[in-house]
Amino acid sequence: MNAAHPCRAVRRGFTLMEMLVVLGILVLLLAIVAPRILGTQKKADLQATEVQIKVLGRCLKQYAQDMKEYPATEQGLKALVEKPGDLKESLASRWDGPYIEDGELPKDPWNNDYQYEYPPTHGKGPGPDVWSFGPDGENGTDYDIVSWKKDDAGGGAAPAP
Repeated sequence: MNAAHPCRAVRRGFTLMEMLVVLGILVLLLAIVAPRILGTQKKADLQATEVQIKVLGRCLKQYAQDMKEYPATEQGLKALVEKPGDLKESLASRWDGPYIEDGELPKDPWNNDYQYEYPPTHGKGPGPDVWSFGPDGENGTDYDIVSWKKDDAGGGAAPAP
C-alpha cells in the first residue's frame, strides 16, 4: 500500500496515444514493404507466364513432329491433352499424347486460359501464336504476354518460344 499517494493507480494497459503511435508505425512499415512484395509477385507472375508459353511452344513442336502439322485453331491447345476427334484416319494413330506432363492444360497466373491460333496471324514464324491476356484479362492490350515478338508499334516485347 502506498498511503502517501492514494490516487496513483497501477497502470494496466496502453493509452490511446500509445496505440495510435504503434498503429502509425505499422502503417508506415506496411506502406514501405507492401509495394515491394506486390511488385515482386507481379514480376514473378509475368515471368511464370513467359516460361509457361515457352513450355507450351515446346509441347506444340513435339505434337507437330508426330502429326506433321500443328493443331488448327479450332482444335486449340486441347489437342495436347486429348486426341482431336476430327483427325484423318492416317494421322489418328500418330497422336502420341498427352504432350503435357500432367495431362491438364495449365491456366495463367490470373486463372485465364492460354490463347492459341494456327495458322498464326500475329507472329511471323512458322509456329502457332500462343498468348495470355495478362493481368488485365483483356485481349489486345500492352499487358498481353505473347509467343511472338512484338514490333515497336505493338508495344512491349515478350520473348518468342
